[in-house]
Amino acid sequence: MVDTQTTSASAQPPVEITAPQIGATVDFATLLGVAGAFAMIAGAIALSGQAAGFLDVPSILIVVGGTFLVTTISFSLGEIIRAQGLMVRTAIYHAETPENAVWQALYLADLARKRGRLALQNVTEDLRDAPFLYRAINMVVDGIPAEEVERVLARDAAAAFERHHRSAGILRRAGEVAPAMGLIGTLIGLVQMLGSLDDPSSIGPAMAVALLTTFYGAVLANMVFNPLASKLERNAQIEATVSQIYTIGAASISRQENPRRLEMMLNTILPPSNRVDFFD
Repeated sequence: MVDTQTTSASAQPPVEITAPQIGATVDFATLLGVAGAFAMIAGAIALSGQAAGFLDVPSILIVVGGTFLVTTISFSLGEIIRAQGLMVRTAIYHAETPENAVWQALYLADLARKRGRLALQNVTEDLRDAPFLYRAINMVVDGIPAEEVERVLARDAAAAFERHHRSAGILRRAGEVAPAMGLIGTLIGLVQMLGSLDDPSSIGPAMAVALLTTFYGAVLANMVFNPLASKLERNAQIEATVSQIYTIGAASISRQENPRRLEMMLNTILPPSNRVDFFD
C-alpha cells in the first residue's frame, strides 16, 4: 500500500509556482475590436470624400452629453465617475486564469501538507497582489474553521460579483440611452428643418443634426457601451470562478485534506481541455 503523505511529499509540480501570476494584462481582443470597428467606419467615411460632413458639434453635445447626464439619473454620481475607469479596465486589467488559480491552490495545499499550515506564513507576502487569496490563506493560517472560511469567502466573492455586475449595468444603461438621445437629436433637427423651409441655407445644417445624432447614438451604443459591458460581465464571471477555486482550496487546506482529492475537486470546475495534472 502506498503512503499518500509520502507520495505527496515526493511529488513536485512540473512548474514551480510561488506566487499568483497576476499582473497588468492587455486584452488585445478588446483593443482590436474597438479600434478596428472605428477604423472601418472612418475608412468608409474618408472614401466617401465628405468626411467633414460627419462632424457636427451640436450633435456630439446632444448624444455624448445627454447620454452621460441621463445615465446619471439612474445611478449615483460616484458610480458614474467610477464607471469611466471601467472602460479602461476592459482593455488593461488585472486578471488570473482559472487554470493558474488551480495550480496555485494545489501548490499551497501541497506546501501545507508537507510542512504544516503555519508554513504558509512564509508565502503570504507574495500573495498581496491577489487580495482574495491573501485573505483566504491568512484565515487558514489563523486556524479559522473550514466552514467559516467557506462562508466568509463565499460572501466576499458574491459581493464582488455584484459590484462588477452593477458596474456593467451602468454601461448597459448608457447603451440604452445613447440611441434615445440620437432620436431626440433627430427630432430637434427635423423641427429646425421644418421651421426653416423658407430659408434653403438652413436646411442643410438642420438635416445634419437630424441624421448625425442618430448616427452618433448608434455608434456609441453598439460599438462602445454594449460590447464593453459584455466584456466586463465576462471578466466578472472569470473572477468569480477564480474566487470559487480559492474558496474550495482554502477550505480543503483548513480541513487538512489530501491535495490529490483537492485536485479532483478543482478539475471539475475547469473544462476538460484545461484540467491540470499537478501530481502526475
